[in-house]
Amino acid sequence: MTQENPRTRTSDTSSRVVHADAIYADLRDRLMQGKVSPLERITEIALADRYEVSRTPVREAITRLVSDGLLMRRNSGIYPYVPSYGDLKELYELRILLEKQGIRRIQEGLGRSDLTLLTQIHEHWESHRNDRPRPDASFVSEDESFHVMTLQSAGNASLVTVLKDVNRKIRPVRMFDYLSEDRMQATVDEHLAIIDLIVSERYEEAIEALSTHIMVSEQVVLEQSSHALSLPRLFGEGI
Repeated sequence: MTQENPRTRTSDTSSRVVHADAIYADLRDRLMQGKVSPLERITEIALADRYEVSRTPVREAITRLVSDGLLMRRNSGIYPYVPSYGDLKELYELRILLEKQGIRRIQEGLGRSDLTLLTQIHEHWESHRNDRPRPDASFVSEDESFHVMTLQSAGNASLVTVLKDVNRKIRPVRMFDYLSEDRMQATVDEHLAIIDLIVSERYEEAIEALSTHIMVSEQVVLEQSSHALSLPRLFGEGI
């Protein structure tokens, strides 16, 4: 029996990962730019032909995109995913309530608030102010981290768990908020302003700034995603 060369196996694995990463990035961008019809069934065979690779790296890329929420599995196969307008509105409403409650907890001295964590968050985002990040859909993860950690500083793990679930559900369209220089700059500046207000105990102003920050982001997301995806289903119509 011929033994497999370990070096060859490692090389093949590395090459497959590179292919999977490249396919993932390209297909993610195509989905977000509305270049894939919501009615188009996504198949491993078609993508393997498109990228001139085997089905294995394609399968890995599809799995990641399903996990991101950009693709969804239906009975008839895999298709681009976009949540309904009604779902988005409800989830954003819940998100605001959760994060406002976090500031209220700090204000009222409930639980064990972690002001040291707030300082760390501020330092991290101050570095973004000094070295502005380029527009990139993947920045949504960095933004989520800010909101999760800020809520975490309020000392209620259950609130954090619910916010993480909300983030997961709205992430597919929230990525559209980080595709321009002005939105990236606004995100950094507004995050720093919110933390400054909390640390200086100007809680009502902090709540107002947080609410405005999220609502403006929601408006941008709804506008950008509806234009890019051109999906009737985004506004509650069947496809």
